[in-house]
Amino acid sequence: MNVLETRTRETRAAGRKLLTPYVTGGITPEWTSYLRACANAGADVIEIGLPFSDPTLDGPTIQQASDLALRRGATVDGILADLASLHLDVPLVAMTYANLVFRDGFCAELAAAGISGLIVPDVPVDEVDALSEAAARHGVDLVLLAAPSTTPSRLRVIAERSRGFVYAVSVMGTTGERRSLPESGRTLASSVKELTDLPVQVGFGVSRPEHAAAVARYADGVIVASALMRRVLDGAGPEEIGTILARMRAALDDQGQDGWARSGDSRSTR
Repeated sequence: MNVLETRTRETRAAGRKLLTPYVTGGITPEWTSYLRACANAGADVIEIGLPFSDPTLDGPTIQQASDLALRRGATVDGILADLASLHLDVPLVAMTYANLVFRDGFCAELAAAGISGLIVPDVPVDEVDALSEAAARHGVDLVLLAAPSTTPSRLRVIAERSRGFVYAVSVMGTTGERRSLPESGRTLASSVKELTDLPVQVGFGVSRPEHAAAVARYADGVIVASALMRRVLDGAGPEEIGTILARMRAALDDQGQDGWARSGDSRSTR
């Protein structure tokens, strides 16, 4: 197993729910300080958005964050150079789109920068062979996404071919903060877990500690993106982002402990 999948499996085996925050690369001059804050707040994995001018899956907040980074002059090469000197003890996952990915040496560049995972939402699973092979060759786990609309047959292929973890999209739509999470996320995560022993993380709409706690009852972790980038766009510094994530971490840990206690009680009464 590669670095990402080793870490996600070990974290789950230790009874800890995965916390994966998202940061748009290059969003501020000192953007890597947000990554350090995430790690210090208890992140298990950090997803890094490589800005793209025409995203298909991102809602208004992530689009605005990407636009800001691009206006600042952020480039893939520059972001990877920043990461290469960071040396965080947390697996990093790049998220971007096919137009940036299909170039010679891309996965090698990710690996050289210390990135151990890749998410490319606009490459369907039946067209992923070349990318999957290139990623595997350089020790990069290609994380695949499953949506509530995914057919059972395609869901099985996604579950079989994903590496690192499976990204379960909680809703049909783009990324964004939400007041509440739909039942479709629970249904999807449960379906995926029946098909694979990979950790399953739920994203799209996880915005509050209570959301994280709710998801932790049926999934292995949560991905938090728009809720964080909205705060950064509004002027929040690394310390504030760290405080928000620390609350998410506490909610996940409390839920994990409650679940472990209930599991233990169940075993003791058999």
